Amino acid sequence: MRPILIFLLLAGAGIIAWLILARPKDQVPSAKQDAIAVSKHSTGFNSSISAALNDYDRLTENFVNWDSAATSAAAQKLSDDLGKLNLDELKKDSSGIYETAIAFVDNAKGDAQTIITEKGIRPQREAFNSLTDNFYQFLNTVKYDRQKLFLQQCPMAFDDEKPGIWLSEKEEIRNPYMGLHHPTYGKAMITCGETKITMNNTGNK
Repeated sequence: MRPILIFLLLAGAGIIAWLILARPKDQVPSAKQDAIAVSKHSTGFNSSISAALNDYDRLTENFVNWDSAATSAAAQKLSDDLGKLNLDELKKDSSGIYETAIAFVDNAKGDAQTIITEKGIRPQREAFNSLTDNFYQFLNTVKYDRQKLFLQQCPMAFDDEKPGIWLSEKEEIRNPYMGLHHPTYGKAMITCGETKITMNNTGNK
């Protein structure tokens, strides 16, 4: 009788253990994340360009608002940060990238100085158009890879027939040449324009 009792106890313990082990564990879903691309540039390099891009965005928005005084102040800040770009690491490249980059930066700083000294919004916008071209050429030369940027164009920026360009972090059009207070169109043409080039060196689509 005693061996049978021991057998039953062992069998019961085995069944309980099997039920515990066989029970499926709670599954914690893992969030799918995009791979973080590693920049080929240093943190200092990228941070200095990011600061200049932030200044450029403020400048663009001031043109949207037709605020020539704020535009001059933003251009001064942009000029200062363009002068602080941390480009020393480009000197290691033997293909002349450093010299090319510096030339575009110097041209952009000259355009910014024109915006600072000009009082009228029209000549400021003309200098902004040139500044944008030089700033884009610089970013494209160094293959800036921390964010996607869009080179956009208004086909009627000057006298309703000459185009003007600007850089944006967003694909949506917010036109700094037509803006919100155009003497003829008001704010009706704020979305006039299109993306001409998408600059994407980030490694993500």
